[in-house]
Amino acid sequence: MATVELTKENFEKTVNDNPMVIIDFWAPWCGPCRGFAPVYEKASETHGDVVFAKVNTDEQQELAGAFGIRSIPTLMVFREKVILFQQAGALPGQALEQVITQAKTVDMAKVHAEMKEQEQKQGQEQRQEQK
Repeated sequence: MATVELTKENFEKTVNDNPMVIIDFWAPWCGPCRGFAPVYEKASETHGDVVFAKVNTDEQQELAGAFGIRSIPTLMVFREKVILFQQAGALPGQALEQVITQAKTVDMAKVHAEMKEQEQKQGQEQRQEQK
């Protein structure tokens, strides 16, 4: 499967409509980005059940800024709309495969439950502060 080019117009729909999306934040002038591109492309061909996407940080500065991207390449893994992994720097193929495998095995029901619990705790703390 070829990679999908993400823009601020299609980003949210892509992340919301797919169970797992891996995003490469990159720029055409970035040497490490160009070196990582074939590794990323190969992984996209191996994992047809995952959407592999790219964000050109030169063209999509608002999107890169929204995620606080300061170094490129930066890899981000979304699963069920949750960021499971974010790391700057080009990964070797084997490390990328490990990230993908680990992301696929995460118990998302547990992650969502923990997130809900955290939100409730924060809500209680805010109510306490307001008293």
